[in-house]
Amino acid sequence: MPTLASDARLLNCLASLEAQTGPEVQVVVVDNSGCGAIHRLGAAKHAFRLIENQSNLGFGAAVNQGFRRFPAPYMAVLNDDAVARPDCLARLVDALESDPAAGMAAPRITLAGTELMDSAGMLIARDGSSKQRGHLEPAALHDEPGEVLLPSGCAALYRQAMLEEIGLFDEDFFLYCEDTDLGLRARWAGWRCLYVPGARVEHHYSRSAGPASERKAWYVERNRLRLAVRCLPLSWLLASPFASAMRYLWHIVTMFRGQGKAAEFRRAGGGGLRLPWLVVKAHLSLLAALPKLLRQRSAIRRAARLSSADFSAVLNRHSISLRQVAEL
Repeated sequence: MPTLASDARLLNCLASLEAQTGPEVQVVVVDNSGCGAIHRLGAAKHAFRLIENQSNLGFGAAVNQGFRRFPAPYMAVLNDDAVARPDCLARLVDALESDPAAGMAAPRITLAGTELMDSAGMLIARDGSSKQRGHLEPAALHDEPGEVLLPSGCAALYRQAMLEEIGLFDEDFFLYCEDTDLGLRARWAGWRCLYVPGARVEHHYSRSAGPASERKAWYVERNRLRLAVRCLPLSWLLASPFASAMRYLWHIVTMFRGQGKAAEFRRAGGGGLRLPWLVVKAHLSLLAALPKLLRQRSAIRRAARLSSADFSAVLNRHSISLRQVAEL
């Protein structure tokens, strides 16, 4: 569990993990604040392992650091502003124990204080944008278990054997989309993801970077491009610039309708040219990183068990329209 703010919600999260039933749980908190903020919080009353960093290493690097230091048959990831029900981890472990072909499990994540969904797994659009499945829909609509594309990094369970095969989170992402990248690499390698609605989590959405901050917009767009080059099948990758252009148009339409993240960004004080500049900046960053990303893409494809056609079929089964991406 990486933490940056180290506020009272972290204490609630720790309390929920202490209350877990079933398998033995070792809680590892990675403090990325760089100033020992967790000590001022008074968290010592809870039982957990602590790793303190001198600066913010990012979400993926913090998770990797914790798991390398304290490995286990399963790695659970939980945001520090989320609360897990007492049987959450037991249900996730049971689901993976019953299906050796599944390497990931996604709980039912609701928005704190509501009966609305945050995530029932993740979906993907043609340009590599990923969105929470069922976001803002009534939670009662997502009570059926099944297979989903991949879990949200807000709350997820990963099988150690899968991680040893495909690797941990890519630390270059720093923040956002690293969960999608890991999940897609796992799907290329033939691992499945199970949705376990009986495993329940409540989440305070986008507290760290804000729901529509400039920082979040930059990382999401930069990392979306990196993920596309690394993980999308060639047919999707070649079409992604055209899909991106269509999504940008839908963002403009929804912004003027007062919907979606572009409208939230505008209401939060984002100037009219800030979003276009962030898009340009993200593409310039992609060009600088392209040789490395292409080498990584080649390595992912060499290790793949699925053909491009089979992988494309998986993506198509768990896709979201570009318009929906813009509206959410």
